[in-house]
Amino acid sequence: MKSQNQTHRSPAALVNLRQAAIGGLAALLLVVGLSGVGAHAASSAPARTEPLQGKALFDSSFTHGTVETEGGYLHYVKGGSGPALVLLHGWPETWWEWRHVMPALARNHTVIAFDLPGLGQSSIPEAGYEMTTAAARLHEATNRLGYRKVELMGHDMSVLIAYDWARDYPREVTRLAVLDSTLPGFGLEDVYTLSYHFGLNMAPAPIPEEVVDDDDVSTYLNGVFVFAKVPEAIDREYYTNAYLDPARRSAAYNYYRHFAAAAEDNKANAVAKRLTQPVLAMGAEFLFGAGVGTSFENVAGDVRTVVAPGAGHWIQEETPQFVIDCASLFFGPSGGRAPAGPLANCAA
Repeated sequence: MKSQNQTHRSPAALVNLRQAAIGGLAALLLVVGLSGVGAHAASSAPARTEPLQGKALFDSSFTHGTVETEGGYLHYVKGGSGPALVLLHGWPETWWEWRHVMPALARNHTVIAFDLPGLGQSSIPEAGYEMTTAAARLHEATNRLGYRKVELMGHDMSVLIAYDWARDYPREVTRLAVLDSTLPGFGLEDVYTLSYHFGLNMAPAPIPEEVVDDDDVSTYLNGVFVFAKVPEAIDREYYTNAYLDPARRSAAYNYYRHFAAAAEDNKANAVAKRLTQPVLAMGAEFLFGAGVGTSFENVAGDVRTVVAPGAGHWIQEETPQFVIDCASLFFGPSGGRAPAGPLANCAA
């Protein structure tokens, strides 16, 4: 088994991370020293009109709904038919980050995009922000929707949650795709010093709660979005509105506050609960790259490493067609001919 120190990124990837971190640090200084500058316009913008229940406005073939779980309820957007494909978003986003890929993936799957517990339009539980608990709640929600077998695709922070779901419910999760994050305990710690948001979000309450107030949200999130290579692809207004509620921001911080515990849990279970499902490990060319696959080789036996060309951290928004093409291959019928080029490792 490879050690944590064997999770490598190319020098170019590290340069990109450092450059983005410098830009993010500048944004943090603006948050602390110039509270509200450049933020009021986004804060006062009207919220999007996607409903909590009923037909989706971004695509009428999808519907919004909620499902009860331990600790409250989860909001989801569902459409299509076929095997269940569950999509899990990262921070600082919501299910909306999948909007460009959902219709195409729904041609052959029942696509279910959840808002994580406490985020988006899901209810805010008082506790239970450990990755294992979040995975258990999503497992429960999916079962209550009638699905006993699922395929998973998680991005950013949800890479951690999707991994726990696949690990703890191996008979339920048949395939796992993880987008642009390594795992705590197996490489994620290497980037903590390269972006200020890790330390701030992981700080004990009420430090980030008091540093970032409502007027600062746009400035703070824009500092994080410097990790986009295609910045115009990011719907900043939508995500700013999604995190204007201080309780939503605290819920997000609570996930980060459990990263250290997740690292210990991951290392403790890496051998005993080694994944046997196929894992698609997709890294952005301009961020984690092949490092996602290197990290997952510590916890899984069948890892297919893919690098998304031209993408920054938000792969599914920046290069949605590549995600559609790769996911369609990986979650599609096995035995097909593998294409050449960047999609080669996507084939089932």
